[in-house]
Amino acid sequence: MSPATPRTRRLAVVGLATASLITTLVAAPAAADPPDPAIDTGDPAAVAAASVTPSPPPEPATITNPVSSPFADSYADPAVLRGRDGWFYAYATSDPLVSGGEFGLMHMARTRDFADWEYLGTVFDDATRPAWAAPGSFFWAPDVRYVNGEYRLYYTVTDSLAKPGADPGIGMATAPTPAGPWTDIGRPVLESQVLAEAGATAFDLRDYDGAVNSPRELRSPELAATESARAAVPAYQGLIDPSVLADTDGSLYLYVGGFAGGPHVTRLDDTGTTAIGELQQIAVSDRYEGSYVVQHDGAYYLMVSAAGCCSSVASGYSVFAGRSDSPFGPFVDAAGVPLNQSRAGGTQVIAANGNRWVGVGHHAVVTDTTGQDWMVYHGIDRNDGWLNEPGGINKRPMLVDRLDWIDGWPVVNAGAGPSDGPEPGPVTGSALGITTDDPASGRAFRALTGSFASVPDDDGDAGQVAALRPGRRVPAVAVARELLRGENRVEADVRLAGADAEACVRVDGLRRGVEVCVDGAARELVVDARPGGRDVTAAVPERIDLEGWHTLVVTLEGDAVAAELQESRLGDPIARAVADVRRGGGVEGLLSLTARGAGADLDNLSVARLAEGPTTRVPDPEVGDVTYTQTFDGSLDDVLADGWTLLGEHPGLTTADGALSWPLTSGDIAGANGAGPVLVRDAPAGDWVLETDLELDLGTDTVRNFQQAGLLVMADENFFVRLSSVAIGHSRTVEFFTEREHQGVLLLGGHLDGPPATEITLRILRTENAAGEQLYRSAFSIDDGVTWRWGMTWTLPAGTDVRIGLQAGGGATPATTAAFEEVRIRDAA
Repeated sequence: MSPATPRTRRLAVVGLATASLITTLVAAPAAADPPDPAIDTGDPAAVAAASVTPSPPPEPATITNPVSSPFADSYADPAVLRGRDGWFYAYATSDPLVSGGEFGLMHMARTRDFADWEYLGTVFDDATRPAWAAPGSFFWAPDVRYVNGEYRLYYTVTDSLAKPGADPGIGMATAPTPAGPWTDIGRPVLESQVLAEAGATAFDLRDYDGAVNSPRELRSPELAATESARAAVPAYQGLIDPSVLADTDGSLYLYVGGFAGGPHVTRLDDTGTTAIGELQQIAVSDRYEGSYVVQHDGAYYLMVSAAGCCSSVASGYSVFAGRSDSPFGPFVDAAGVPLNQSRAGGTQVIAANGNRWVGVGHHAVVTDTTGQDWMVYHGIDRNDGWLNEPGGINKRPMLVDRLDWIDGWPVVNAGAGPSDGPEPGPVTGSALGITTDDPASGRAFRALTGSFASVPDDDGDAGQVAALRPGRRVPAVAVARELLRGENRVEADVRLAGADAEACVRVDGLRRGVEVCVDGAARELVVDARPGGRDVTAAVPERIDLEGWHTLVVTLEGDAVAAELQESRLGDPIARAVADVRRGGGVEGLLSLTARGAGADLDNLSVARLAEGPTTRVPDPEVGDVTYTQTFDGSLDDVLADGWTLLGEHPGLTTADGALSWPLTSGDIAGANGAGPVLVRDAPAGDWVLETDLELDLGTDTVRNFQQAGLLVMADENFFVRLSSVAIGHSRTVEFFTEREHQGVLLLGGHLDGPPATEITLRILRTENAAGEQLYRSAFSIDDGVTWRWGMTWTLPAGTDVRIGLQAGGGATPATTAAFEEVRIRDAA
């Protein structure tokens, strides 16, 4: 953005128009009425507006997760967009919509308020299905955008006709409305690519059967392809889960990729239909997928889902974030740890919290009319994980929760995690009596000069729009009948009626004023917050046609006014300008809409008080004093005599140098026939905290699946949770893993956190909920307990008898030894 010369002509015209308003608004209050201290009593127009009884502020509907339950049993990998018709549209992956249903070639639904929904059908049918996709291909993870005046749907095709085997690539379809009809462009935007290091990851698409999608244990031998079949086709990179970002220079970026190769970014050409340039990796493979990038306060935030989406009630799926000053990264977490390294970081955005929801992730972000962000994502009910038969398709309905920004980082419900009861939903309406999707209807505005009329959008899908047209020698000015007070967010879809036209939002009539304009002649977004001073401008990218619809957002907050011009209204502005308000005061007064030249059309106009979200996170759990310590200064027999029991084969296990020295073997407790070594004792009664100090050198970058060591809470050999430092493919991570049976199917899954370190302290907190169910939450520290990263919560039934202790194994090559310094039990605070 840059300063420009004063626009005195504009100020003079609008100022004159405001003065003329004195005779057109309702009368001022009687002299006996006490003056409103917010009103400049020297301005009769402001006093007149202040006398109008304020319309009630917009209220949110009450929503309850899963919000998709009125029309769907499952609605996975959701994407969301507000159409120009004012509806919010949600799209989902190609799983069946309901139990017993057929795969649906992706789904569409819409809502006005996120409480009441209407199912619209599938994106494709047999006649419109992309011809370049193989007959057995799935269609995953749609991402929807509004680019260059049309709706775009990007999606994963898991198998193309062009190459042998499962070769995922990214397709795109266009439509004149968000409800379709959708037409595929006839080729991939990004075609499949062979994995550079076949066999060097923990996940191979050749093992995929359509029911599971995990980086590790879910690929059972029964589901894996035979070795001969595997050898006949290459291993492809996991080019799945597309997401598009538009930037302020007009560039379009495609984020794509999952466990097989990792998340990447590449540029798209100006048409958005072809990937150009090289794929650049932005996060480690074998941990992350489902990339989604937004801009916030001038930075780029990459949010990615970690672990397996689809291990039913054992899914530890969750979302983490990294931040960068470039769309290409590097993205680092709140502690400065990069996401694209073997010991990857990531600041947790959402994870299971012990209520009904697990497997929470693969999300999109939408902003309501107050400026509050919301996460739209899927989850799995921990008591109802299958859509059809046990062991088949996961049941993943759509959830919506508040996304807060605290200390510069996104977090769901201030860190409380997914909700499972009634909550206030997104605000989608407007104050000042404005009919959002037909702004010129009703009595919210009065045309002062020119005309302000409700007309049909004959050239698009917006429905009724407000046509703001100047007179022969005067601009069009429409003024709100009510006074604007306090910190507000003003938003409108704007379409210039000519290339040289201009449309503005202005607040004045009090002690201060501000004007934000879309200037077609200069191709600029202009903020004028200092009458008689210099404007702040931002260039509109050349590929943008201002005679098409774009969203103008004006935020009046504190001592600043911020303006953004957006295409998709999804946190990716194409122009942004920020200015300080004159004399350090707030902006309040009369709201007016103006147009010059050929005029402008406006739609989806809203005015709402800025959201006042939480400024502090939900506090991390506190722990109590140490009540038990097991040291390893003596012999292993001394340990066993103190109430510990060894299970499984454990060659070389001994005590040495004050630690329990445990050489890793290939034995692993995980799996139906798991026989890995464990050291356990009875758990204490009530709530407690289990801790250990672990030294385990797993190196970095090389593949040494799945060497690990850590803590264990075990009901039996097929029902347990464990917290480990573990090697998965190229990544090193802290995994909070579970094995359990659900409706006759043995399930394995985990929550992936990090970064680990060679020396790490692991912690499991045990509490109970009101129903007596046992809640186990993970945490770890790599700085001797100075700071802790708290993870997700696994739940065990009430009354479950457990033993607690240590475990190690998962792989014998290369040789390495875990050293446990001691085991501690604390009181839970």
